[in-house]
This record gives sequence, C-alpha cells and structure tokens, in this order.
Amino acid sequence: MNIAVVGTGYVGLVTGACFAEFGLQVVGVDIDEQKIAALKRGEVPIYEPGLEEMIQRNAKAGRLSFTTDLAGAVEGALVVFIAVGTPPDATGRADLTAVREVAKSIARHLNGYKVVVTKSTVPMGTGAMIEDLIRTHRKSPIDFDVASNPEFLREGSAIEDFMRPNRVVIGAAREEAVAILRDLYRPLYLIETPFVVTDVVTAEMIKYASNAFLAVKISYINEMALLCEKVGADVHEVARGMGMDTRIGKKFLHPGPGFGGSCFPKDTQALLSIGGENDVDLKVIRAAVEVNERQRVLMLAKITAAAGGEVRGQTIGMLGLSFKPNTSDVRESPALEIAADLLRAGARVRAFDPAAMAEAGHFLPELTLARDEYEVAEGSDVLVLATEWNQFRQLDLARLHSLLRRPVLVDMRNVYDPKEMRRLGFEYTGVGR
Repeated sequence: MNIAVVGTGYVGLVTGACFAEFGLQVVGVDIDEQKIAALKRGEVPIYEPGLEEMIQRNAKAGRLSFTTDLAGAVEGALVVFIAVGTPPDATGRADLTAVREVAKSIARHLNGYKVVVTKSTVPMGTGAMIEDLIRTHRKSPIDFDVASNPEFLREGSAIEDFMRPNRVVIGAAREEAVAILRDLYRPLYLIETPFVVTDVVTAEMIKYASNAFLAVKISYINEMALLCEKVGADVHEVARGMGMDTRIGKKFLHPGPGFGGSCFPKDTQALLSIGGENDVDLKVIRAAVEVNERQRVLMLAKITAAAGGEVRGQTIGMLGLSFKPNTSDVRESPALEIAADLLRAGARVRAFDPAAMAEAGHFLPELTLARDEYEVAEGSDVLVLATEWNQFRQLDLARLHSLLRRPVLVDMRNVYDPKEMRRLGFEYTGVGR
C-alpha cells in the first residue's frame, strides 16, 4: 500500500518512518526544499532516539522517500496523512492555515479514491472542514473519505510509542476507510494492540482530552509538592504511594518546573479556546495552566533563595535546556524560560544539554554554552539540574563539589537524595522534599 505523509516535522517524520518499517511504501512531503534535500541525504533535522537510523534504513530499502512534489505524492497514494503544524494563534486557538492549504491541494490532485487522514492535533470539527474543502475544490466528483488518526507520541520515546502503542484511535464515517486504516496497522495485531474505532469528531476530542488530562496530572502533583514543602512531607513518597493505586497510576506524577514542549501548553490553550467558543468554562484545565505558569515563578524563587537572595552578578549553571530528556525540543521548555528569567535578573547563565545546544542558542543567544556538565559547574555559584537526562543522574559529585564556587545544587527534577547530598556537603534544594 502506498501512503503519503504531508509535513516532515516531528510527527510526520516519525509516522512516515514507522509505517515504512511496517513494510509500506511511504512518501514524505514538505514545501521546505532545504529540509527535503537534507532528508534525502539521510540528515534528520530533529533529535529522536533511533529515528535517523530508521529513516536511513528504510530509505536504503526503497520504502521511504522524500519530495516537495505534493501532486505526485497524492496521486500515487491511497492514504494521505496530514501532519503539518497547528501552532497557536493570538487567541490560543490552533492555527489551521497549513491544514486548509494541504486539503485544497489534495482536492486539486484527487485522481481516485483516497482516505485523507489528520495526524496533526486539530480542533473538533476540523475533519468536517477538510471534507467541505475537498468537495469544494476537487475537479470532479471523485469519492474520498476523511478520517482522524491522532498521534500519542512522547518525544524521546516516539518510535516505541508508535511501534507498541497503548491504543490506536481511528475516527471515520465509513467502514471502507476504517478497514484501510486498520490494514495500515496490521503488524500491531500481533501484539494485541487495542483499537478504538469511532466517528471523526470523537477521535479529535480523544486527543485533546488525553493531553489535557496529563497536563492536569502534572499540575496536580506540583501543587501537592508545594503543600509538602509547607507541612514537611516528602512528595517523592507521596507520589509513590499515590501511584500504587491503579485508578491513579504512577506516570506523570513527577514534580518539577512544570510541563512544556510542543503539545501540552499548546493543546491546553487550544482546548480552553474551544471551550469558550462553545460556552463551556473548562475550570480544571484553566487551573492546570495557571499552576504551570506559577511553577516557573516558584522555581526561580528557589534558585534566587539558594543564591543568597540575589542572582545579579552571580553565575548560575544549568544542566539541561530541552523540555524533557531524549529530545532537542526547547519549545515552551521550563529550563529555557527559567534561564531567560535569570538573565533578565542580571545573572550570568552557563548551560549544557546533550542535544539541545543549537536550538537553545538560537532562542536565547545570551546563554554561555559549555562543553559538558563539569564545565558548567566550574566557578558557578549555583548549579541547577533542569532536565533529567540520564547522564546527569550519575554525576561525579566530589568533582562537582570541588568545581563549584559554592556547593549549591537546585535539583528541579528530584534526581538526587536530599540527605545524601547534604552528607556530601552540598546545600541542596529539591521540589516538595
């Protein structure tokens, strides 16, 4: 089966590479000529463990190719995935400009029955809009279906999430489209992956509802961490005790500087906007967003207190700049936002990240970028562990102690044990501990 994936961003690249790994013929399409030229050379513009190797392997096998020729890709495919960006507009709602343009282009090049599938996170009703656009702009009454197949990919674990998903959601009106999409995912039947088959608008809603719930869970444990600090409890043990309850689950109960990345901030704002348009005040989600914004302020206050009440003129070392480990993505990154706040407060900020140095330097050129974690520590007044990369979990603590101007560690990810750090002579600050 031939498929086209329009958009070679994070979702599009992972989707195309993984479908090619399933044995399908995949064409990735983008209007960015430089990006397509790089992909043809085997160069991947994002950091995602295993993705570059998978793209190169499937390109060599002839299953995966890249092009700027949308017309040819659409004409040669039975299934066309729309995986373009849906950034927030000035109101917080998802900007569907790129989705509309792709839908019109698909319509103009419809040369036989196609299933047009949204992979991008889109507001409820987008599928109906795409269907109307294709009907309006197609040159002849060729049959087609519009479906929703939302992605649930965690950056840093995206290939595993695609190849071994918790569920596959398919939203479509007709059984023919459902059967074709089921066929795409046939390898997952062997591992008994659950399939949720529903209508298009419900599939669109599942994506938003899932992301918003996880955002709420993160903000909830951050509120509990704040209370733990006031009453003398350990949020690490609180979260462990909560997570043993199968109704709650242990995932996303990790206190820290708040959620970031390309999904949760954008999707919660979009859902609030959709709620407002439909006269529904989504109070829980609104509170989660407010808690997340407050968390940045609280982390800055922790760093300032650890620095003696004033960061101006001091050197703050930052370990980690991406919003989470195993990705180079710094969009809405708490680490990067806090670094920016420190710079505005007059501090010097020296930082290292295993994958996100170039991206962070682009967004925040005032940063001093170091070669490794120990160069960050050398001469710093405060060391901040901002992103929990694995290589930051086993630091040479004696070496750090000797390199720091003052042995002060603000551990925003609760990687280290407070008692042990204090025994080693560090002034240690965690979150909710």
